[in-house]
Formats: sequence, structure tokens, C-alpha cells
Amino acid sequence: MDAGLILSKAKKIQSWVIEKRREIHRHPELMYEEFVTSKLVQDTLKGLSIPFQNDIAITGVIGTIGNGNGPCIALRADMDALPIHEEVDVEFRSKIDGKMHACGHDCHTAMLLGAARILKENEENIQGTIKLIFQPAEEGGAGGKMMRDEGVLENPDVQQIFGLHVAGQLPTGMLASREGTLLAAAGSLKIVVKGNGGHAAAPHNTIDPVITGSKIVVELQTIISRELNPLESGVISVTMMKAGDARNVIPSTMELEGTIRSLTLEGLMNLQTRVKEISELVAKANRCEAEVTFPGHDYPPTVNSSVCWELGKIAGKDILGENKVIEMPPIMGGEDFAYYTQKVPGCFAFLGVSNPEINATYDVHHPMFKVDEEALPLGTAIHVNFALKSLESLR
Repeated sequence: MDAGLILSKAKKIQSWVIEKRREIHRHPELMYEEFVTSKLVQDTLKGLSIPFQNDIAITGVIGTIGNGNGPCIALRADMDALPIHEEVDVEFRSKIDGKMHACGHDCHTAMLLGAARILKENEENIQGTIKLIFQPAEEGGAGGKMMRDEGVLENPDVQQIFGLHVAGQLPTGMLASREGTLLAAAGSLKIVVKGNGGHAAAPHNTIDPVITGSKIVVELQTIISRELNPLESGVISVTMMKAGDARNVIPSTMELEGTIRSLTLEGLMNLQTRVKEISELVAKANRCEAEVTFPGHDYPPTVNSSVCWELGKIAGKDILGENKVIEMPPIMGGEDFAYYTQKVPGCFAFLGVSNPEINATYDVHHPMFKVDEEALPLGTAIHVNFALKSLESLR
């Protein structure tokens, strides 16, 4: 199929893709709880006569299209939502208080289902295998690692992989990415500062963990401003501080949590080392103790293969137009698509969904995040075009 025919087919099923997206949006599920979403994916693939495996990494699904006689490539979408209460006034808003598809994974899943429908209709012309990876737990659960470890890149071996992510600050109809490191290595931090509480009117009889914790927050920023090369990128953000239950009581402990980011795994580990050293020594200087941990998963940086990004640019320009595909600098967000590109060449790209005319101006992870659904057939078409061009390039 040429790009014009692919785009035409994607636009013909636009309402179908949108309805899939809205159904997923109404029922957001957090990491490793995507049972309703997984069933929707399975039912859709079954209706399209696409064979699949389910219950991979708990809720993950992998479908296959093609005759198996040739190379194997993969397209990936994530399925989980975020613990954010939706504030967007749309008729298909989240039905579950405190949960929302604020990162667009509903769009990712719907676009890949649209691509599956078009590719299945053209299956007799597909020489090779296209794997459709529907993945749980991108938001902190490292679902990509679990899917990878359970063999989704094997039997047959995936030679190239492609993923799309909607971008709330990029205009609809634009595609952006780059060769090399695109997204940061990312991890979490937790610091428990232990002191000795007491009456707030007699601070001299206490060892105040709140004062100590506050000093730690400030001192951690000097790692970035005074220890990191100004030409390197790094982030240490303390985003949660918890202490005390009463206005007139100095608590015995204070908890700090946040995130650490670097463009390399080595850089991430170096920042973790300094966070631990500074926190413990600042606490000791203030007669407290600091217990420092890095819970969860350390996501590796997302690194695009030059070959795959070249294919991505071609696939995007065919669908969107020559001037609609742009190079972007690295950003400090993290993505567990990185676990796939640690093993096979791949390309991860951002698809614009911003449109001020419909108030779609907020970025992801915001309770007002809104998507211009006109972007969905474009993403569907780009998936299809990348898959076909990737297989062709590998033959």
C-alpha cells in the first residue's frame, strides 16, 4: 500500500478508532490492573481474526499479523492510566474518581488497534511478521521490562520496534523525535529523616526532622548546580514532603520523595550516590538520621537507532507532509520503551495532539489534559506505514 491509500483507510475507520479510545478513556486502570482494557484489546483482535497471546506480564497482549516468511518487526502501545482526577468536561470523561488517562495511553492503544485492522486487511501482502504489543504498567511499573523478559521480542525475533506517544505541546499533525538519546534514565528517591519529636513550644527539647529535611531538599539542588557539568543534563526533584499530624507537635520523622533523572544510566547512578551521601551527612550534622532508598525501577534512557528514526521520518512525512516531521532535543521524561531498545533497534516518536481551538492545550500528566482526536487516524496510518517500510527494508 502506498501512503495515500494507508491514510485514506485510516480516515475511513476514524470513528471506530475514536470509539475504542473513548471506551478505554471511560474506564482507566492503573498499572497491572488493566483487565478491562486488556479484554477490550483481546475482543477487538478476536473480532479482526488476529491471533494473540494474553496474560503476558499479567495483563499484556501480543497479536501477530503476516505470513511469517521473512523478517519480524513490532509495534508497541501502552495501556495503563494515572492516579489523577480528571477535570476535563467531555462526555466520555473518566467514570472512576481519582483515575484518568492523563498520559494518552488510551490513544496509543486505540491507534494500534486501528493499525491492526488495516494491516489485517492487507495481510496477504505482508511478507514477514508484525507483532502488536499491548503493554501494561508503563507508568512506573516497568511493564516493558516484564514483557521483554517474558519473551515478546522472541519467537520470532523482533528486528526493529516502533512506538508512538501523544504530545500535548505539539500541534496536531506534527511528528517529532531524534536519533540517539531521546528520553532520560529515570528513578525514584525516598528519604526518611528520623529525629526526636515533642511539643512545638519547646523545640530545644526535640531534634527537629522537619528543619533537617528542609535543609536536605535545598542541599540536594547543589548537586545539579555545583557538581554536574553545566553541559550535562540532570534533574533531582523532591515532589512530596510528609511530616506531622498536629500544628503544635514537632514530629519524630519526615518523609521526602521525588525523582532523579539523567541522560545515561551511569549518570543516574552517580546522582543517586550523591543524594545518599549528602542526605546522610546533612542529617548527621543536625543530630538526625536519614534513611535513603531508591524504590521502584530505574528506567534506562530511551535511545533511538539512526536507521529506525530514518524509517520513522519517512513514514511520518509520507502521511503528514514533508514539513510536519521535526527533530527535537532530548527531554528528561522517562519511558519504559527503553527496555525494548536495550535489546533491539527501535524508534520512539511523539505525535502532536494540541489544538487551541478545542482547548487541547495542556500537556500530559495534567488533570486538564485533552486530546485532539483528529490526530488518531494520523497515528494509525504512521504505525501502518512504519511497519510496512520496516519489513521492506529488512528483506
